[in-house]
Amino acid sequence: MAKARSPNNLLAALSPSDFGLVQSHLKLIELRHEAVLFATGASVKDIYFPHSGIISLVVPLSGGEMIEAAMIGHDSVVSASSALDGRISLNQGIVQAPGTASVMPVAAFRKAAQQSETFRTMLARHEQVLFAQAQQSAACNASHKVEARMARWLLRARDLSSEDTIPLTQEFFSQMLGVQRTHVSTIAHSLQKLGLINYNRGRVQITNLRGLRDEACECYKTVKNHYDRLLKKPH
Repeated sequence: MAKARSPNNLLAALSPSDFGLVQSHLKLIELRHEAVLFATGASVKDIYFPHSGIISLVVPLSGGEMIEAAMIGHDSVVSASSALDGRISLNQGIVQAPGTASVMPVAAFRKAAQQSETFRTMLARHEQVLFAQAQQSAACNASHKVEARMARWLLRARDLSSEDTIPLTQEFFSQMLGVQRTHVSTIAHSLQKLGLINYNRGRVQITNLRGLRDEACECYKTVKNHYDRLLKKPH
């Protein structure tokens, strides 16, 4: 079956013929924590299909801050749109949680997309979902209280990692949520008082999943519904 070929959902969902277009070009690599895979405005050289771990797409600001636009894991692909359209990255890719990924050169990726309409359709669906996630993230950061945003973020990270314990530094968390570093502990401890998480420096453990879902803003379900509708096959 296709899914046996790769832990990455996009690769696993490809038809045998489409997978054959990319298979020989795939190389397994390690995703190291906080590694910068590509910078904003840089030429796209590689396409990443995560098997595990999490990659954050962030927008750097002139003051040194970074705002997260989307999180990508085993459910999608990184840099596909930039590679196909302009070869220039519109954001920065940072490994948020370590793992592994299949990587392939952009030239081979473009050739495979040119050879198969069904492959291009699959890529277009994934890019739709990433765009929707980025839009929802922007609306979330502007409209929802930070505790709800943190709950939403933790749930998304859990979906991608399949782990209740998430390694996370205070500095990285502040950048992803767009808040000052000094506020991270206060926000996390408010969720801890509700019995939803345990927070220690560098680690968050989800202790009440149902409660965390209730605390999260609507954006978590909205993004999840986009993934379910566009990427999952009907039962």
